[in-house]
Amino acid sequence: MAENDYVIRVLDSPGQVDAGEWNALLALQDPASGLNPFMRHEYLSAMSESGSATPATGWTVRFFTLSHGNDLMAACALYLKDHSYGEYVFDHAWANAYHQHGLAYYPKALVAPPFTPVPGPRLLARDAASRTLLVKVLVAWCSEEKLSSLHLLFASDADVAACEEAGLMLRHNVQFHWTGPPGGYRDFDAFLMSLSQDKRKKIRQERRKVREAGVRFRWSLGKDISPGDWDFFYSCYERTYYEHGNAPYLSRDFFQRMQDSMPENWLLFVGERDGTPIATSLIAVCAGGIRATGQFDSANSAKVAYGRYWGATERVDCLHFEACYYQPLQWCMEHGYQRFEGGAQGEHKMARALLPVKTTSAHWLAHPAFADAVERFLAREGEGIEGYMEALERRNPFRQSGEDQQALLAITPE
Repeated sequence: MAENDYVIRVLDSPGQVDAGEWNALLALQDPASGLNPFMRHEYLSAMSESGSATPATGWTVRFFTLSHGNDLMAACALYLKDHSYGEYVFDHAWANAYHQHGLAYYPKALVAPPFTPVPGPRLLARDAASRTLLVKVLVAWCSEEKLSSLHLLFASDADVAACEEAGLMLRHNVQFHWTGPPGGYRDFDAFLMSLSQDKRKKIRQERRKVREAGVRFRWSLGKDISPGDWDFFYSCYERTYYEHGNAPYLSRDFFQRMQDSMPENWLLFVGERDGTPIATSLIAVCAGGIRATGQFDSANSAKVAYGRYWGATERVDCLHFEACYYQPLQWCMEHGYQRFEGGAQGEHKMARALLPVKTTSAHWLAHPAFADAVERFLAREGEGIEGYMEALERRNPFRQSGEDQQALLAITPE
């Protein structure tokens, strides 16, 4: 199709999209969000090629590209879904309402990396006009395909602006992220001294319990992660899902592809007792940017880490907090990382100094009456989210301005 001199293509395989062109377009997005690894061509390809996100698992991919001449102006990955699992923005009530009225909610269209509740760019574009056109193309295509709805999840600010301009409805949720101060912390104890006394004491007690249980942690980054450690990680990851009565979303082959194609984006912590591994957590890191040629560049990037997966073969009190929060936070402080995103949900993260951050998704529903009903629902839900954010902010774990700021410079055990 051609519209205003754009050539619009809808492709059904990551192999039909040039990886270098895709990654180069990703590199042009807002550095605060655009350099996370979850929109890299390698990541999306691994989702499909490993069998993790395929028609058999309810994810049928369509890559949209908008070109002008020889230039790729905008692109996105859209998934046709026949369920709402692996998304982390819940629309089950919408699907039930459709069903109760004799209408089909599935298939629907989703624009977001599978199983990845991490804010970032969804609509890769060279400029605002191309991004807005891409949204309109998606809506028109969904309408032509007679899909019930279109959903862009955990979108960037630029994506949200384009979706608003195209008339989509916005929905907000809350995650918990840690952000370091300008210049960072001298060490983990200096970070602790920035917290209120009760939070500081609690963290020290929790870390002490893990040490007294004889558990010690080591970490490996990128190609230093051994095949044996990847295997142990996957056994823990798989065990965590089965313990909750679910099959794991991601296959071992997916992580093998991560090891092979983008190892620089992965940081692994392994907890050992008497030299035997008993726990692990896998963290994604934005360790570099992408050159205009689409090649990885470790010298140009905002430094952000993302909590992703964890598991253990033994139950140790507070082991989860140590593996998923304290070890990654300490590593971030020691390596100059400015932000650690803790993943979906979890008020308990506030006690570990991860503060509430509002996330945004955008939605289009084809049925006018249901669109009106959802718009009213979102208005009420949005008021609730604002109240929730205000309540969370009153529970700020950091020292308040009236407290003794000299404590920030002291390292005094309690």
